Amino acid sequence: MKQIFHKIMALSMAFVVLFSTLSFTIDMHFCGDTLVETAILKKTKGCGMDMETPSTNSCSITKKSCCSDKQIVVEGQDELQLSIDYLTLEHQQFIVSFVYTYFNLFEGCDEGINAFRTYRPPLVVRPIYKLDETYLI
Repeated sequence: MKQIFHKIMALSMAFVVLFSTLSFTIDMHFCGDTLVETAILKKTKGCGMDMETPSTNSCSITKKSCCSDKQIVVEGQDELQLSIDYLTLEHQQFIVSFVYTYFNLFEGCDEGINAFRTYRPPLVVRPIYKLDETYLI
């Protein structure tokens, strides 16, 4: 049971580190006030009603497009660089000895070992309850 708990905790901590460092973008395309398309990790294609630019420079269009794009960027954490340069030799020896003793602390005993297997109880010459005159009622 304890090994299963350790595996579950290790897996959950790995997911926490993964999702805390993950960054992604969400692109949304609106046509008017309605959401037409949503894309994660890629650019939206659009609805096809975008205003095109004129082919000549002399002509200008003053009408605004009804379509708009919105982008949400979720930034991940970039400061997870573990540095163990400051550990001295004594600290490293302590960590190694602690881990070694911790793992050997929970080493189980065999269930089949019975220290009293060869022990023979003493022979009872007289009933002890009669000598002490104690009876269960």
